[in-house]
Amino acid sequence: MDDDLPTANEQTALYLTPEHPCAYLPGRPSRTLFLDPQARRDPLFYQYLLANGFRRSGDHVYRPHCPNCSACVPVRIPALQFRARRSQRRCWKRNAHDLTVLRKPAEFDAEHYRLYQRYTAARHEEGGMAEADENRYMEFLGTSWCESLFVEFRQGGRLMAVAVTDVMPGALSAVYTFFDPDLSAFSPGVLAILWQIREAQRLRIPHLYLGYWIGESDKMRYKQEYRPLEAWTGDRWRRFDADEPLVNLSS
Repeated sequence: MDDDLPTANEQTALYLTPEHPCAYLPGRPSRTLFLDPQARRDPLFYQYLLANGFRRSGDHVYRPHCPNCSACVPVRIPALQFRARRSQRRCWKRNAHDLTVLRKPAEFDAEHYRLYQRYTAARHEEGGMAEADENRYMEFLGTSWCESLFVEFRQGGRLMAVAVTDVMPGALSAVYTFFDPDLSAFSPGVLAILWQIREAQRLRIPHLYLGYWIGESDKMRYKQEYRPLEAWTGDRWRRFDADEPLVNLSS
């Protein structure tokens, strides 16, 4: 497989956006580095980009590149070494009764879309996510060049959550999870990550990528609860075990 990875002679154009307000840390400027939309994009190359701190939104591949700020830290779980915390084991046990998990293709589903609308209206009403129409919804979550699943979680037939998950030869990536706000007490977001870890273990895939950890953001801090955790420092992945704090992450 390594023969298909980029070489020193393979060049890929990157584009840097102008400054715009940060979506997670109010008052801070943000800039984003995007992969050229015309550049090579396939599952193996994307796995290489994930391993270098990139992420996708729809078909677009990007990485934060902010002035004087490195708060967004790419993190991944070494799935085969994962050890669940007591609270995570309780979450799994509490939800296991009458739970059905279905792997669906990344296609538009009206029931999924209605759940997404309810979730974003409750959790992201301050942004434009709650106003996404059907096309923008699929442009955000779907992709044309990577195998992606819309994983359904149902309790007694009721749609509880959907976890959008990308599948690469040597990695899974948790793209986005949305769930029924009325079922928040059952921790469906935690359940989805635990299932994705188990799926990686079942497939003998070494890593589950979680996107960006932001220690100063309540919405993005939860990722530190999964251990061991590996954080990208800019030139290497650094492992954090048990309750070891995520510190000194600059390369």
